Amino acid sequence: MFLLAYLGLGAFAGVLAGLLGVGGGIVIVPVLTFLFTSQGLPAPYIAHLALGTSLATIIFTSISSLRAHHARGAVDWQVVRRISAGIVAGTLAGSWVAAQLSTTALKVFFVIFIYYVATQMLLNIRPKPSRQIPGTGVMFGVGGIIGWVSSLVGIGGGSLSVPFMVWCNMSMHNSIGTSAAIGFPIALAGAAGYAVNGLAAGALPPWSLGFVYLPALAGVSLASVVTAPIGARLAHSLPVAKLKKSFALLLIVMGTKLLTTLL
Repeated sequence: MFLLAYLGLGAFAGVLAGLLGVGGGIVIVPVLTFLFTSQGLPAPYIAHLALGTSLATIIFTSISSLRAHHARGAVDWQVVRRISAGIVAGTLAGSWVAAQLSTTALKVFFVIFIYYVATQMLLNIRPKPSRQIPGTGVMFGVGGIIGWVSSLVGIGGGSLSVPFMVWCNMSMHNSIGTSAAIGFPIALAGAAGYAVNGLAAGALPPWSLGFVYLPALAGVSLASVVTAPIGARLAHSLPVAKLKKSFALLLIVMGTKLLTTLL
């Protein structure tokens, strides 16, 4: 039953990663939290396992999605190269911080973030294109912030990188495509960080590599790799702005449900 749930979650998250540029992690993390709780995985590490596993799945989703966007010429590889060093540094630092926090603290941070993303989508809040891509030093700092936050909420960074690139006068389609490529170093560094920092944790479930739960990784990744290119193709033909409003309502429901587990 849980394997089927992982496959269904992966299929949905893969489409989102390609279609909306928000990263499937924004859905993967809360759903894995609910599934892991139902499975009876160790309560003190539920959030850590959900975050680490989410980032590990995005490794595969981002590869599939970025290839589809690259085929359409929608990835600015110069931006990817300039921001990646900061992305990796920030993500590794964030995964270390997450390992020191409790599951409750991580859930609170994620609920706040999910409401932020939902509000941004629902009200169509986006910065006005008013500047150009900054120099290498600033890009390192921006990448560090995006990586740090992304590792704490288990996402590929699209909720942060897409608005930043739009602000820097990049088209929406190119911002989404470039964000998909940026998701790869975030996911790779984040998964490695959670795996290594979780090795010292006691009472983890079988089939765990640190804070990465391998059965969930296999199920979600298998399905998401298949559906991510579908989402990327749909992004060039569907009214993405309208779809984001509907997705924002779904995020509010999931965030509220996760919040009730804290009260």
